[in-house]
Amino acid sequence: MKITKQDILAALKTITVPGEGQDMVESGAVKNVVTFADDVIVDITISNPALQARKKTESEIIKAIHEQVSGKAQVKVNIKVDAPVKPATNEIKGKSIPGIQNIVAIASGKGGVGKSTVTANLAVTLAKMGFKVGILDADIYGPSMPIMFDVETERPLSVTVDGKSKMKPVENYGVKILSIGFFTQPDQAVVWRGPMASKALNQMIFDAAWGALDFLLLDLPPGTGDIHLSIMQSLPITGAVVVSTPQNVALADAKKGVSMFQQESINVPVLGIIENMAYFTPEELPNNKYYIFGKEGAKHLAQDLNVPLLGELPLVQSIREAGDVGRPAALQAGTPLEKAFQTITQNVVQEVVNRNENLPETEAIKITTMAGCSAVNK
Repeated sequence: MKITKQDILAALKTITVPGEGQDMVESGAVKNVVTFADDVIVDITISNPALQARKKTESEIIKAIHEQVSGKAQVKVNIKVDAPVKPATNEIKGKSIPGIQNIVAIASGKGGVGKSTVTANLAVTLAKMGFKVGILDADIYGPSMPIMFDVETERPLSVTVDGKSKMKPVENYGVKILSIGFFTQPDQAVVWRGPMASKALNQMIFDAAWGALDFLLLDLPPGTGDIHLSIMQSLPITGAVVVSTPQNVALADAKKGVSMFQQESINVPVLGIIENMAYFTPEELPNNKYYIFGKEGAKHLAQDLNVPLLGELPLVQSIREAGDVGRPAALQAGTPLEKAFQTITQNVVQEVVNRNENLPETEAIKITTMAGCSAVNK
């Protein structure tokens, strides 16, 4: 059988460029292909100057051609390294993910306010409402979604989509989940610098078989930092939800979280604020409310910042217990908690609808570093 250039290009299209979601042909890495009888010459340009990267690229090309075109092919791979003189820090081209309609970031200014708990319950409530939902656990250093969805022992499978190998998210309660927690041991600390963490996130975003989703929820780490910028650089975020508790310390950090999204250079619409642990009602005194962390702090903050208050959640022991056993509290049918999460979720959906009707699509941002100073550009 005669080997054609089209056969070789088809084989190269099955090789995914790590972290980009593009194949070698689509990315422009393949510069030329020459075939003559059983001889094949492939000219490739890559940006990684490491010897290991060149060897791996050559090996994958030869393997793909032998397996998919001809085992007798005599393949020669010419690799040229074209690394930028001043590479951008964490440079990731922002792109949408086919099939995902809305990407909502769930953030908090500080840790311990229940951001992950709120994310898990929003997701299962959306799924109960009939939406197709996914969660990307972007809290690299403290992933909690595997525990909250009772899938700690699960591992994402490898599936082939359009000839490319992808990660299949783990699924439970109608929600698709990917988390760095699936790839580490329970007692293993993730000690990574920013670029390494960003690369891992990028692969979970673009090298995953998410399928069709109405909502992809991003459970961001606490604070405002490198991971947040990398996520917004990677994806056009539909909108952000900020979770806070009522006390002044938490509200001050929540204000910074809102401010981050509202920066002119970032410009991600803030869908609203959720107040968690708003009050405590003892089981023996169901008509009493005790404002342990302060009263209506998030409500006042939302008014000051001119963003919606999406709702309040009580400080209830069963919410914590439900998360610990891997069955989010919103699944408890007929309870006040189910109703509270349903109200908040409906408000989130309405704000997404309002945002999509009244604002243009969000653009992913571009981040560069010059002379030790970080610059953020559209």
